[in-house]
Amino acid sequence: MIMMDESAELSVSITQIVQRLKGTHLHSQLEKQAKECLHKPEIKLETLKDDVRRFLKASGWERKLQNAVYRELHILPPPGHPRAPPEHTKEPLAYMRKAQVNWEKRILKSLNSMCTELGIPLARKRPVPEQKELTNKWNEMGTDEPDLSKFRPVYAPKDFLEVLVGLKNPNNERSEDLTVRSHWGLIQVSLNVRDIPQMREMYPELGITYGQLGIDDHTHVPPDLFESEHIHIGKKVESEQDSAAAQQYSRQGCPTGLRAQLWSLILNTSNDPEFFCFNFIKQDITHYEQLKARVIHHDLLVDNLIYKDVKLTASNDDYYFVFEDYLYQVLLCFSRDTAVLEHFNYNCATPPKSCIQSKSGSEQCAVVYPPNGVIPFHGFSMYVAPLCFLYNEPSKLYSVFREMYIRYFFRLHSISSHPSGIVSLCLQFERLLQTHLPQLFYHLREIGAQPLRIAFKWIVRAFSGYLSTDQLLLLWDRILGYDSLEIVAVLAAAVFAFRSENLMEVTSLASAEVVTCVCMCVLSNTKIVSSLTANTSNPVHPRHMFQNCWDNHF
Repeated sequence: MIMMDESAELSVSITQIVQRLKGTHLHSQLEKQAKECLHKPEIKLETLKDDVRRFLKASGWERKLQNAVYRELHILPPPGHPRAPPEHTKEPLAYMRKAQVNWEKRILKSLNSMCTELGIPLARKRPVPEQKELTNKWNEMGTDEPDLSKFRPVYAPKDFLEVLVGLKNPNNERSEDLTVRSHWGLIQVSLNVRDIPQMREMYPELGITYGQLGIDDHTHVPPDLFESEHIHIGKKVESEQDSAAAQQYSRQGCPTGLRAQLWSLILNTSNDPEFFCFNFIKQDITHYEQLKARVIHHDLLVDNLIYKDVKLTASNDDYYFVFEDYLYQVLLCFSRDTAVLEHFNYNCATPPKSCIQSKSGSEQCAVVYPPNGVIPFHGFSMYVAPLCFLYNEPSKLYSVFREMYIRYFFRLHSISSHPSGIVSLCLQFERLLQTHLPQLFYHLREIGAQPLRIAFKWIVRAFSGYLSTDQLLLLWDRILGYDSLEIVAVLAAAVFAFRSENLMEVTSLASAEVVTCVCMCVLSNTKIVSSLTANTSNPVHPRHMFQNCWDNHF
């Protein structure tokens, strides 16, 4: 595909961002503030433009605009050639687009089959008594025990893995460029993934010379001093309300007491009353209440899938079972949120559609179903569960989860060649083991315990439900800090490296899973999110497991 030069690309990006921000609540507030400041005595006609700019900067509105632009830069895909079709910009590889289309058809077929088998409509309006009952028990939905025995998840991670295993690039089927190594693993497509030197360059802040909040690194700064200084800087970053600074800061970990505010700032969902005007906070609450009303008025078939998933996953988790009510509230509202459809502008997936009768009843028309375009699968609720530790206000919890989803989580269950997409993460994981632990990889392959079959469930959930919450949040700090899911694949490889000696002795897939399960328990009881870029021969304490794996094997 022909690419544009830098100046043309910048011009297109600026135009896109301006168009996206026009008509937003921020745009109307900026206009309102600019008009109101004209009545101030310090605003002079001769220097009107500069005076208005100074006012907006002094009152914090310029920073709000900067944060909004920063968010758009992270979400929008790089502009392609003006004559390139939109689908090429979202996913340049035709075979990836075809695989995603076929996967979507399979999911929709499964959903429609369930609908037919159970005789349950995809959507129905609740009777008034049922609406009142749901309204009264909104905060106690976990106490309700609907009969979910007939419902099954539309698909599970293992089903998705089989689809990824079947991916083939038709241009490489007879190519001599395929190496022997590429046939070891399950992923048979060739994508550019970073090697270790490139990752050290990409993640410099995770080097051994940098302090890391959450571990006892040997740095030139004493741990206690580093922690107090890091917290002091974190408070300053939070007070400045700068999204870019907060993202840079989180690369070394966020303090527990500041994480909620810093994540909101990075995701541009900040609710700091001193910085965000009341109207912004009220807008989030209003939107959440509107979604809640939609849940109360209409029952969807996917609601049962959400109930089923929460019961099967979070409700059985020692960390998350107490948040069962929150999970229902957030996920049911999420399924009704048409604003989520925005992410299909840069996601190669397309929202599923279903036919319904028109109001006149004379013809059928296709509508997106569910309204947000996302059909939940087994384990989907685990994307929300860890956030419940950070936010106790449902509307805030919802806005943060939605932003996390449309930035990161959607890439974990859609087929694409994006560097943070699930295909690239799986390939990255296999390449690390094949390159640096070839004997282990070959041994596991020979006994029918392909490493990816063990690690895929960790990767597709970004380790939610597999690491203890404090460790998981440290991992997600880095995902937000680097705006990348790549670290998830690296951690998965580190687990195998840490238990490589034990894994060399296993003789079956079941025993390999037991060894890695024990390893995950060790991770959950030690502080392990460590340097991804270190290169040292110093002895390492067990707390530095991840770092030790990296140094000795990667």
